[in-house]
Amino acid sequence: MPRNIHCAAVDLGATSGRVIVGTWTGASLTLREVHRFPNAFRTLNGSDYWEIGQLWHEVQTGLTAAAAALPAGEKIASVGVDTWGVDHALLDARGRLVFPVHAYRDARTQRGLKALARDKKALAKIYAATGIPNVFYNASLQLAESVASYPALKETVARCLFLPDYFNFLLSGKAANEISIASTSQLLGVDRKPTWSNVALKHFGVPSEWFSKPIRGQTPLGAVRGLPALAGATVVAVPGHDTACAYDAMPVTAGEKSLFISSGTWSLVGFESNTPLLSAEALAAGIANERTGDGAYRPLKNVIGLWLLEGLLKDFNARPADATGWEKLIAEAESLPRPAALLAVDDPAFVNPTSMQQAIDAHLTKRGLTVPRTVAGYVRLICDSLGEGHAAAARQFARLGNQQFARILIVGGGARNRLLCQATADAAGIPVAACELEGTATGNIARQLLGLRAVANLASVRDVVRSSLQVRVYSPRG
Repeated sequence: MPRNIHCAAVDLGATSGRVIVGTWTGASLTLREVHRFPNAFRTLNGSDYWEIGQLWHEVQTGLTAAAAALPAGEKIASVGVDTWGVDHALLDARGRLVFPVHAYRDARTQRGLKALARDKKALAKIYAATGIPNVFYNASLQLAESVASYPALKETVARCLFLPDYFNFLLSGKAANEISIASTSQLLGVDRKPTWSNVALKHFGVPSEWFSKPIRGQTPLGAVRGLPALAGATVVAVPGHDTACAYDAMPVTAGEKSLFISSGTWSLVGFESNTPLLSAEALAAGIANERTGDGAYRPLKNVIGLWLLEGLLKDFNARPADATGWEKLIAEAESLPRPAALLAVDDPAFVNPTSMQQAIDAHLTKRGLTVPRTVAGYVRLICDSLGEGHAAAARQFARLGNQQFARILIVGGGARNRLLCQATADAAGIPVAACELEGTATGNIARQLLGLRAVANLASVRDVVRSSLQVRVYSPRG
């Protein structure tokens, strides 16, 4: 192996995408963002879709920029792709898209969601088989609606690839289902040796032949095709779910009991475990037993996250343009008293409203509560409400998993929001360590290094990352 190994991480989020070059020396990992672009679903005739062709164009542009950013004579060794969960592409035997790529916030799953919620016996059976609760965005519900509405898909579709799998296919020509992204679907079996669940596939009417045996999230797929600037680079199927990558980057030591939060559009609250949580209480709490790239478990609770704040600021046309603007807004919100009552952050009204301000106002008015009068007032309300949402998930995991967490590690956009971090520490009663870490990109690159056999294990990358990490600790206030 060369002294410097350059890996390109393609990190696609629901609101933006990035291509980041990571350079590994064995003693350090440095990251450089070379391309960033916006992402959003578009609504056509009442349905929501991703602009998948535009995303692919941006991926190609970013990877070309990654190669150009290197010193003369050095090359990109590998590429890894992660995205948000559940969304997927349906392909024919030639690899052509045969169905539009829907966005997970599309309301088309509501009928199936409600039907499964009413059938308690079926719900319990599917949870026992997959470890995934009944949530509106599940790929199982999306695919069930697609097949029910368009039965001819069963004759046309040859493969179902989740979005990181699909981009891996475009890059390498190899169609494979990676385990972490597969586990978000509510179709993968919960047994440690992963296979697709016949119980779930039969219930949702999804053909089993659309999927292949899940692979580990560090598996080389082959050489990059069609991008001359990346000649010789290997496509590595890293953990396709961005949350799995972010968790891989967490700077924990062996044996440490910490709760993790990957804070972005969603707050993904959970921990690493060798066993799933499958009790009736876990089902009632909506605990998702997603998988790591190794196939172990990440019991997880989805809290709606900074989607609330982004939507609110969009309504006010008040999103700060830079760090100074954010500092001013957070300071103003901090100066306000803690709200007497908080938002119930699990209210479905916040999932995809036409106006977040109106959704919040209606939620408060319905409960006889006062509506904030300023942007800072809304920001204070949202941050304190999310802090309580994080703490409630922490209490559930402590009880259900018989865990005693020493601290909460938070990465992502929320780690830079001191009001949110302090609210989480206060509500949870344990310290919050906010890590200035590009968590998803770091985890993505760590798994590429494993796929290249440039490192022996994940712990060796975590040790290097931890040694150079800036961490701010928020202690709970009485």
